[in-house]
Amino acid sequence: MTKISKRVFGYAGLLALLMGRGTVAFKAQSAPKTAAAKTTCSRTLVLGLVDVQQCDLLQNPVTDNWVSYNGDYTGRRYSGLSQVTPANARHLGAKWIFHFQNTPGLVEVTPVVVNGVMFITRGNDTYALNAGNGKELWHYARAVSSGLIDDASNHINRGVAVLGTHVYMNTDNAHLLCLDARSGNLIWDRAYAADNKNYGATSAPIIVKNLVLVGSSGGDEGVRGFVAAFDAKTGNEVWRFWTIPAPGEFGSESWPGDMWKHGCGATWLTGSYDPELNLFYVGTGNPCPDYEGSLRPGDDLYTNSLVALDPDTGKLRWYFQFTPHDLYDFDAVQTPVLVDTTFKGQPRKLVVTTNKNGFLYILDRTNGKYLYSKQFLKVVNWASGIDEKGRPLSNNLVPDDKGVLICPAAGGGTNWYSPSYDPATNTYYFRSAGTCSVYTSKPEKFAEGQTWYATGTTRPDAPSPNAGYINAFDLNKLDFTWRDRLIGQGHALAGVMTTAGGLVAFGNDAQEFEIDDLRTGKPLWAFNLGQPMHTSPMSYAIDGKQYFAVAAGDNVIAFALL
Repeated sequence: MTKISKRVFGYAGLLALLMGRGTVAFKAQSAPKTAAAKTTCSRTLVLGLVDVQQCDLLQNPVTDNWVSYNGDYTGRRYSGLSQVTPANARHLGAKWIFHFQNTPGLVEVTPVVVNGVMFITRGNDTYALNAGNGKELWHYARAVSSGLIDDASNHINRGVAVLGTHVYMNTDNAHLLCLDARSGNLIWDRAYAADNKNYGATSAPIIVKNLVLVGSSGGDEGVRGFVAAFDAKTGNEVWRFWTIPAPGEFGSESWPGDMWKHGCGATWLTGSYDPELNLFYVGTGNPCPDYEGSLRPGDDLYTNSLVALDPDTGKLRWYFQFTPHDLYDFDAVQTPVLVDTTFKGQPRKLVVTTNKNGFLYILDRTNGKYLYSKQFLKVVNWASGIDEKGRPLSNNLVPDDKGVLICPAAGGGTNWYSPSYDPATNTYYFRSAGTCSVYTSKPEKFAEGQTWYATGTTRPDAPSPNAGYINAFDLNKLDFTWRDRLIGQGHALAGVMTTAGGLVAFGNDAQEFEIDDLRTGKPLWAFNLGQPMHTSPMSYAIDGKQYFAVAAGDNVIAFALL
């Protein structure tokens, strides 16, 4: 059963609550010369009116509005706002706090802001807030689903997508919902995962042209991964790409019998899009069962891969597999960051990503050609390196019933938390965690309603690496500019973002929201959240005032210069 809270407003109500602040002239800022950057939104928009057009989605970089999960299509988590700088960042302070009340689910949302309206999610609920003061405008409520397992049972929801006057969100049991951005009323509801009750959904949808693209979770539970596209107006399914090939298709030799139905390769994080190449990039998860590979011989395509899809048809253009025949839960869903720069003396269209397996990769995003990799953890023992074609040089460490020490741990050298890229310094920023696990394996049969790890991991008894870092990787020098050790009680699951003001912002391991100088890594300011931050920050502006917003614990908090 669903319900809408009594606080429901049409456009008039939204404008009244936004205090009639007038109009906002919205125009793209200067950016690298790409098809996305050439598009401008020069129309005058009334503060509080949500009507996202294609030119809004193509903004590069984003400024006043943060229109999608990663801000823009590139996955860079870079804001063109520059009001807050290394010189004044110490004057930041909390402007408002919104507290989720009686809403279940882990909070891993990145807020989306359009013309002063902020959209946030928790569990199966969506809220529209006044982004200037945090006051609730409307609330769509939907009960969380029962009978879910593993990630889906935590009711994780990472945010919304917006097109026109519609807001799109996934539910914990893999439904795509379309809501009216003015009132929160439900327009349509589409269930998009069937035949296996182990499916769930944890990612934010993404809009590409007139389609809403979604993925699914369940990548440790024996599902068959996919990306699906739905018509934004009608909710009708347009195409579906399966990450596990069916019998007779290319790559199916890894999936004997009916294993293809349960091979996993879930697509549980939002991808990136290049409008000039018309390619959608999304990472795929590990194969199933996780730690026991005898049921799935060979490379296990297309798990642990970056796939490039034609967004109009869902057809595969190319793929690159980071960890063939993965035995260590090294999902490759990490955000693909799209960068146009000079690489080794030649202008290239690159995709940069850091992988759970402990290596940073640079690929040619036009064709998936491997160009470069670098180990970013001090201790990696599952492979001795990467060969000239990008394939890992495996050390053939196979989990067994006695347990085998593997570095990095199952949580990975990095994970879903967002990286960022600063075009001014041509530097890629990301969080890493250097830990190890003891992997244990024994055969298990697939069963609905149960996980399919076969069997699990534990912490090693002997001392092992246990350090988190924020890393700045220079794409000119192909080396680290700086690496800052994170000190605190544990590893936060908090991503990073950068700004034109010369800042890198992230959640540190001491339950703080921290802002550093992106050129040097020098800490500039931190705010004690008092709760772990398991989200990635974002930035927006209202009436020329820049805000940062983060979610921590049960709250969303906005900061600005005092």
